[in-house]
Amino acid sequence: MSQVLIAGAGPTGLTAAISLARTGCSVRIVDAAERPFNGSRGDGLQPRTLEVFDDLGVAPRVLAEGGPPLPTRVYLGGVLTGEQELFPMREPTAALPYPTGWFCPQFHTELILRERLAEFGVRVEFGTALTEFSQSPHGVSAVLVHSGQCEEFEADYLIGADGGRSVVRKQLGIGFAGTTREDFRMLLGDVRAEGLDRSAAYWFAPSEDPMGGVALTPLPGTELFQFGAPLDRQVDEPGLEQLREALAAAGGTAELSGLTWSTVWRPNIRMAERFRDGRVFLAGDAAHVHPPTGGQGLNTGVQDGYNLGWKLAAVLSGADPVLLDSYEAERLPIARQVLELSTGIMAKYENGEDDALERGEDVQQLGLDYRDSVLSVQHGVPLGELRGGDRAPDGLLVTKHGERLFDALRGPHPLVLGFGVEVDTLGEHAYRVDGELPHYAAQHGAVLVVRPDGYLGYVGTSADEAGKYLRWIAPNS
Repeated sequence: MSQVLIAGAGPTGLTAAISLARTGCSVRIVDAAERPFNGSRGDGLQPRTLEVFDDLGVAPRVLAEGGPPLPTRVYLGGVLTGEQELFPMREPTAALPYPTGWFCPQFHTELILRERLAEFGVRVEFGTALTEFSQSPHGVSAVLVHSGQCEEFEADYLIGADGGRSVVRKQLGIGFAGTTREDFRMLLGDVRAEGLDRSAAYWFAPSEDPMGGVALTPLPGTELFQFGAPLDRQVDEPGLEQLREALAAAGGTAELSGLTWSTVWRPNIRMAERFRDGRVFLAGDAAHVHPPTGGQGLNTGVQDGYNLGWKLAAVLSGADPVLLDSYEAERLPIARQVLELSTGIMAKYENGEDDALERGEDVQQLGLDYRDSVLSVQHGVPLGELRGGDRAPDGLLVTKHGERLFDALRGPHPLVLGFGVEVDTLGEHAYRVDGELPHYAAQHGAVLVVRPDGYLGYVGTSADEAGKYLRWIAPNS
């Protein structure tokens, strides 16, 4: 019996699995697909996601196998009209080690996460479908089908990370409110593009319709480009010929070949009415589906898995099960907020607004907070503008684990900081800070507990109260 069964081995399910497995929890992760996903789809990784990957131990490889944002060369009517910097590069700071989004094809990201999960002895079971389940106050009974054989399986909890057509969500009978647009379609694919260099992305469009064009973006670590174009007719199985026709109509001259993945995308903008039913949870696309504008879908799913993973691990280690109530309370409002953002950016595309291709700090997911959560405890204002529920900034904090606050936080544990206060009785990951920690503006006597997912939990001036909070969220720390 596994303590947690995860249906769906995309970035959401893999993030949850790693978060659990690294604590020693027994995890089983299955996916109905016969083989791993082979497309680039969710290739844009936001700064907050890179911080999550830092904690999970995969950021160095993601950075090495991915690449930075590239300028976009804009061709109208076949004539180069200029370049646009969609994601201005920023220099890292002590508080923000990953200031700019990064690009890594989704199939590479998933491979990196799978191999990290395997280091904890857990491997994805492809070709294994969750077909039905039931739950009781004591656990979840699931039916898994592999090679035509049925297996009955018992788990303490089930995570449905099985995509927009989620079997888990449908069987729970949870509504999936929203819209599916039939009037707006995009042709997407991964393809070779001879004649284009890889130092820039490209936008080809007719002079009379500058927003109705074709995007070709180099995929780091491959010889492929990601192709994207509006589609004005019904195509069930897009092939290379459809991509070539779209590029020619936009005035592009590259020679396309070697199509490895393609799909027709239409806006399916929906969110589940709730993210939990007893011992069953929804995460990622099973809980919310986004338009690709703004690069929010994969990133929001990763945050779901990260938020849920540490809480399930804590409860399985003896924490009060009420901790799990905070998952939906924290993530559902965030999903709604992010969905509104990505939908708004899509509207700019449709309206042909000049700034439709520009990306600001609002897409980076660094400013999302849990201030209204029951887990955000604020006693006084010893941190200036920071509050319980805010993202904990990185900073120079020399400990036996490294020279950064994120070094000390890396792993499945919370972190305690006492500013001029002894907190060493609160565990291995508790540190007294003498002097200033930049970007915290902490008063002398401030005591903080940073949650395992890098958000400020307890903010106050009492080591005793911090200890009570710590025992609540992580009884074995």
